[in-house]
Amino acid sequence: MADEASLRREIAVEQQHVDRVYARLATLRAATVQAEEAGYRQADVGTVGALVERDALVFHAARRRRAFDSEHEGLVFGRLDLRPDRSRSGESPRYIGRLGLRGERAEPLVIDWRAPAAAAFYQATARDPQGVVRRRLIQSTGEKVTGVEDDLLDPANAPADMSVVGDGALLAALSRARGASMRDIVATIQHEQDLAIRAPASGVTLVEGGPGTGKTAVALHRAAYLLYQDRGRFVGGGVLIVGPSPVFVDYIESVLPALGEDSATLKAVGQLVAGVEAKREEATAARAVKGSLRMCRVLRRASEDAPPGVPAGLRIRYRGTWLTLTHRQGENIRQRVGRGRRRNEVRRAAFQAVLGRLWLSHRRELRPLTRAQFDDDLIDHDAFRQYLRSWWPIVTPREVLGWLADPARLTRYCADILTPAERTTLLASMSQLGELGPSVHDVALLDELETYLGHRPTVKRPAPAPFTVLGKQEVVTTFEREQAARTWQRPDDYREFAHIIVDEVQDITPMQWRVLGRRGQLASWTLVGDPVQSAWTGDPAEQVSARTEALGAKKVRRYVLRTNYRNSTEIFAAAAQVIRSVLPDAALPTAVRSNGLTPVHLLVPASALPTTVRRSVADLLAAVVGTVGVITPDAHGCAEAHEWLSGLAGAEARLTVVSAFEAKGMEYDAVVVVRPEDIIAGSPLGHRTLYVALTRATQRLGTVATASWRNVVGPPDPDDSVALPRPAWSGLSAGAPPRHRSPGHPEGSAERSGHPGRRAP
Repeated sequence: MADEASLRREIAVEQQHVDRVYARLATLRAATVQAEEAGYRQADVGTVGALVERDALVFHAARRRRAFDSEHEGLVFGRLDLRPDRSRSGESPRYIGRLGLRGERAEPLVIDWRAPAAAAFYQATARDPQGVVRRRLIQSTGEKVTGVEDDLLDPANAPADMSVVGDGALLAALSRARGASMRDIVATIQHEQDLAIRAPASGVTLVEGGPGTGKTAVALHRAAYLLYQDRGRFVGGGVLIVGPSPVFVDYIESVLPALGEDSATLKAVGQLVAGVEAKREEATAARAVKGSLRMCRVLRRASEDAPPGVPAGLRIRYRGTWLTLTHRQGENIRQRVGRGRRRNEVRRAAFQAVLGRLWLSHRRELRPLTRAQFDDDLIDHDAFRQYLRSWWPIVTPREVLGWLADPARLTRYCADILTPAERTTLLASMSQLGELGPSVHDVALLDELETYLGHRPTVKRPAPAPFTVLGKQEVVTTFEREQAARTWQRPDDYREFAHIIVDEVQDITPMQWRVLGRRGQLASWTLVGDPVQSAWTGDPAEQVSARTEALGAKKVRRYVLRTNYRNSTEIFAAAAQVIRSVLPDAALPTAVRSNGLTPVHLLVPASALPTTVRRSVADLLAAVVGTVGVITPDAHGCAEAHEWLSGLAGAEARLTVVSAFEAKGMEYDAVVVVRPEDIIAGSPLGHRTLYVALTRATQRLGTVATASWRNVVGPPDPDDSVALPRPAWSGLSAGAPPRHRSPGHPEGSAERSGHPGRRAP
């Protein structure tokens, strides 16, 4: 390893190039600003052509200026030193960055990470160097180079004076603290990840991998790569990225702008239906019922049923004759007209059917009146109009879903479809709809109902011209023009995306697949997930069937990520023992990074839980410089934890409290899992949920339990490459004060605990 002097020397070398890049960036930005100002002056000509030219000049200049501004931080992050026979015209070294930049003589100063010329930065290995002798990761803060890390891939072709610094780029990057938002890993994408990122855009790209393998990072970088490779197609059609929860979406939303893209649409599963922002999670049993395809039949029956308060019949006086329509006759018309059709969209046909029935019943008494005269008169009759509005009102999906809270209606709708136990579960869940609003799994039901009900009839108005804001068409700023274009092209219920990326795909229920399928009929797909982490407790065959229907007959390319870069081997060993207790043959990734910090597991009396959790979190905030996550069994546990941790010093920007479900896809430098025994007991797949919770930590892990859960961890498998000696599960007798062993406390170190080969933190 290079000494300190060598490190400073190499940093100085890279600083020179970075300074040159930023100087060139400043020059280009200044030229762009001048072009933008010149574009505005085109309007002074006073002709229509000048206005069009002004809009084009200003739009492109503003867009380029914004690109320069957004790429300021960490612009240059990589360097490739190539063999002489693999470089073009002495083009070595080759610098890799967030956007492409050329010098005054058109020489490449920085190559965009998505360009083919940058692929070797991610794909080259010691086994297949692809002409790369040394790969260097350049770390920066602002415009200042703060460090370099090298991988020597081809020692045989390395010049004698070539310096090699650090232990390798990837592990160095992974050792650093995490920010509150997901840090893009564009500089540390590995070969197996890069293959998935650069896979062909067509068909279905399936990326599978266990915790910490970088699945989410792959998904986001793939979005940026596709937008770069075929901008016309994917910006025009749109890219939709779907995550498991709003917490997750907030976590990743800064990644794509950092990669140079901001045109993708990010939504949680509970946000896919326009006007609905669902965050509430259901109990496992309710998720299984609401996620089942059998709900389609239940909802179809509900959508065709008479609304509450429907009139018992019609009896009105018209031209001396009593016109009558019995309740039974009205319901016969409802079934004949509405069955299998969109209820709100056939309302006019239903009204005509009522008029037709009345005419047939009373035309003899009404002679010599014609049918046209009869219809015109009756349509203006106040009592008749009131009947029609009550008999066939416009209904919304939310209203119809609310009908399922009525036990009598629910029994009719679910007859021969759901079991009595499932009906009881569904009724209990639907009874909360009015007070708590829709849950995440209600969103799929609302979308399904919309397909049965149809839209409210509206008066067609001329579509606004594109690029119109506040009624004015002379839009010239990038923000206004792109905002107007998006508003015009993509309504809230947009269903023609060119590409859809789904994270945590193993948890998508059959009903949610129907929602996605409606929005992806023209799309290619990227699906990211881990079967081992699945929380779906319903029929697996139903889930596969729904996914197949949503994707269509598209070709599937499968990529498997096998390396866990996130967790230390110590943390992943504890998590692996939990999942292997129920899935002994599960294909788990291999953790490659050890930090010598054994997870700490505390068993305390229930009365000591708040104090112990607070103390554990305080110790972790002091022990790490990055983020700390507190993972609880459910939303109620989150509320409790927030109360326990109120006012904790240093927690404002670094502490996050999430439920075990919300923790999916997240990562923190340190994690405290509260009441792991309740996570296990909360679902038939509780072991999988706990496995997810335990794998959120990158550096330190602790659990605080009030009941023993040692029986979930079987003895380590001697043939398991990731299994380490069993963690030191510690327990307390009832009523004894907790003897807290925090990872940040000397008692928590392996050195003090008598474990050889472990270093103190």
